[in-house]
Amino acid sequence: MSARPRPQLPPGPYLVVGLARSGIAAARMLAPHGEVLACDLGAVPEASGLEGVQVHPNSDGTELLERVATVVKSPGVPQEAAVVAGARERGLEVVGELELAWRLLPGPKFVAVTGTNGKTTTTELLGAIHREAGIDVAVAGNVGTPLAEVATGGVTPAVVVCECSSFQLEDAPAFAPECAVLLNLEEDHLDRHGTFEHYAAAKLSMFARQQADDVAIAPVGLEPGGAGELVPFGPGGALTADAGRLAWRGEAFMPAEEIRMRGAHNVQNAMAAAAAALARGIPPEAVRSALAGFPGVPHRLEEVGERGGVTFVNDSKATNVASARVGIDAFDGGVHVILGGSLKGGGFEGLREPVKGRCRAAYLIGEAADELAADLAGTVPLHPVGTLEAAVEAAVAAARPGEVILLSPACASYDQFTDFEERGERFRSLVTGLPG
Repeated sequence: MSARPRPQLPPGPYLVVGLARSGIAAARMLAPHGEVLACDLGAVPEASGLEGVQVHPNSDGTELLERVATVVKSPGVPQEAAVVAGARERGLEVVGELELAWRLLPGPKFVAVTGTNGKTTTTELLGAIHREAGIDVAVAGNVGTPLAEVATGGVTPAVVVCECSSFQLEDAPAFAPECAVLLNLEEDHLDRHGTFEHYAAAKLSMFARQQADDVAIAPVGLEPGGAGELVPFGPGGALTADAGRLAWRGEAFMPAEEIRMRGAHNVQNAMAAAAAALARGIPPEAVRSALAGFPGVPHRLEEVGERGGVTFVNDSKATNVASARVGIDAFDGGVHVILGGSLKGGGFEGLREPVKGRCRAAYLIGEAADELAADLAGTVPLHPVGTLEAAVEAAVAAARPGEVILLSPACASYDQFTDFEERGERFRSLVTGLPG
């Protein structure tokens, strides 16, 4: 399996819409390739490093369309935005940073990871596996480092492991990784995509463009389509976990208990990463070593402190019901769970069973508090406390030694925080500031 030629860049001048992390990286990447204009609805940080780029703060960009040939849409910009609709009416190409960076990186092989939950963990784990095997790898995409930074970094890695969100993939019309990994598909981002079918179509689009010498990793029973060689994981697949042991194509691989990460869901993430690595010829000993040593990622079931026998766990990255469910299920019981934040569409009934079975109480914050209270009524004591600070204070007062205070919100964070990272860091600071 080798990296294949990429399509050329679309023509400039370029208009980059949205100047958060991805947009700023895209503008910097495109500057050597043509005239670049950039806009954002708000202010633009002075230290954005956009020298040579025509920056238009406090602008939706519609007045700039007559000056450009291609619109580069940041992942957070919805398809319904006036500048996007206007670009399409004019026949301009609308594309995302992921697609353009991939086109400018013709050398590396790409391993792309998508799914509703577990993307960041699996992406970082695959990076650790490659490093353990001595393979020069860059980890990028939705995981934190924009792919455009890899494209402008001056050093070309042998492999890029890239986390891909549905927001990125819907703007990547040609993106076709040599290895594509699908972890799962659950209802999410209905506020953006409208229907589960549209959401799933965005996730699966990269599989449809794979060729016969590519590899597609997916759970048994969830076939993503496309021409790539399908390597399933799970019961009856190429990589299985049975009776506490992982097996690769019928041969014993390693005990599941040696996987360092907590939770049954992380066994699934480990299986997906191992299948992607082994199917591509990475030595088994490197895969085993990485799985045994990888501790997980910040904001995902991250133990951030202990006080009086009570463990505090930061799971701020659990921004949907499915992710919060597996977070709660990672503990046998005695959980004081903090739920809530901004709404994304869809209800919270899927949390009733784990909350009733494993939680002592739930503390509800943010704009989702009322809907959570309605959907979880009759499960455990529910405390609509409003803020994260109040939730931690109330949970600390109620928790007993041996129990867990878990931030696993099942919601986005945009009502009270800029992102899930800020929410998780605030939780960490609250725990650090507790007496004792």
